[in-house]
Amino acid sequence: MKLSKSLAVAAIALSCLTAGTALAQNDGGNGGGGRRGGGNFDPAQMRERMMDNIKEDMGVTDDGEWKVIQERIQKVMDARQEIGFAGGGRMFRRRGGDNNNNDNNGARRQRRGGFGTPNPEMEALQTAIDNKAPDAQLKAALEKYRAAQKAKEAALEKAQANLKSVLTPKQEAIAVADGLLK
Repeated sequence: MKLSKSLAVAAIALSCLTAGTALAQNDGGNGGGGRRGGGNFDPAQMRERMMDNIKEDMGVTDDGEWKVIQERIQKVMDARQEIGFAGGGRMFRRRGGDNNNNDNNGARRQRRGGFGTPNPEMEALQTAIDNKAPDAQLKAALEKYRAAQKAKEAALEKAQANLKSVLTPKQEAIAVADGLLK
């Protein structure tokens, strides 16, 4: 249970890696806008700690075996991040303001699609919504978005199958408990 909670927290943080990196780059060395230690987030270090924890939990002692497993875990995480919050769409949309205000719309669009990873299909859909596009254009944008999501989900399923194929039953159980596999 403790492992699952720590991995869940790590997975959320990993999903925010792009955002954390962008914040650190925009920080200009001021410690996160005056907050203590705000500029010290190191995504690579966190990813390494998370992988070390998974390696230990799975009981992998052979470096060659771990290299294969780790690469496949990373592919699962990357595929999950691609799907990630892209389905959340308007969940992060800021309310208020003029819909024709380009700065406001740009800020909303930047937050959608996986925290910093642009989702062009969601961008096109949101643009169609913002521009009050005709139904035919909205339907076309929806079709493209859904097709892209379906392809991303297929990529995740393939990455999960590839990971599963190299795991022992115990490792597979741990991967399921950690949310890496279904």
